[in-house]
Amino acid sequence: MSDFPWADLALNLLLSAVAVVVLMGLVMATAIRIKNQSIIDIVWGPGFVVVAVVSYLASASSDGDDARRLVVLALTAVWGLRLGIYIGNRNRGHGEDKRYTALMRHQTGSLVGFLIRKIYGLQGVLLWFISLPVQVAMYEDASIGLLGALGIALWLVGFSFEAIGDWQLARFKADPANAGRIMDRGLWAWTRHPNYFGDACVWFGLWMLALGHPIGIVAVVSPIVMTKLLVSYSGKALLEKGMRRSKGAAYDEYVARTSGFFPRPPRRRDALASES
Repeated sequence: MSDFPWADLALNLLLSAVAVVVLMGLVMATAIRIKNQSIIDIVWGPGFVVVAVVSYLASASSDGDDARRLVVLALTAVWGLRLGIYIGNRNRGHGEDKRYTALMRHQTGSLVGFLIRKIYGLQGVLLWFISLPVQVAMYEDASIGLLGALGIALWLVGFSFEAIGDWQLARFKADPANAGRIMDRGLWAWTRHPNYFGDACVWFGLWMLALGHPIGIVAVVSPIVMTKLLVSYSGKALLEKGMRRSKGAAYDEYVARTSGFFPRPPRRRDALASES
């Protein structure tokens, strides 16, 4: 592993960290001014694009494989920008997300210090850490190869699940006839969270593109952390808690017949009835 450009990667990690700090500072200042902390959700995806662009430019003079660098940049940009645009459109006109409103009720001490501890510092660290495969891949001189091709394929699966799932949900919510109903059609019949499953696939795919050198193996912690967040903390667990509270027995029935994460055919209602 002595042939790897460790010094260049170290500088990249520093530059990307500075970029994330600047980005989070600007977002926090804007959020304070408009009194809406939930704009950080819109910036989450594009934040990875910022890191990818910084890494791509910083690695320009390295021996990193140009095709690998360009593919990683493009895949990160497509994923991050789509996510930012989708969340921006979804949140338009709805004010601050209730999660952040509830959090702000517990503010103590300095507003800036509170926001750094509870929102922007934490999300900045996570963004930088999860983006490690993107940064590492920029400095690998091996061609994309089979593992990289499989990573691209996995990214395509994940991006399709995420984008199609979000599109299906948006159409469902836009129909007044569906008010109060549970989305259980399309991909949402196969998994309760096609967007989260897709997100996990996207990041494991990007990690596979960082396997052009043994150092990339270590970066597997990044998609693992991303998936853990989606399943156990800010994503699936939090969302399902709210759904059970608002939808009651109807949501319990949906849970009984639909996979919680990995897609599978939905269980038939008559099969569920025979078990009860």
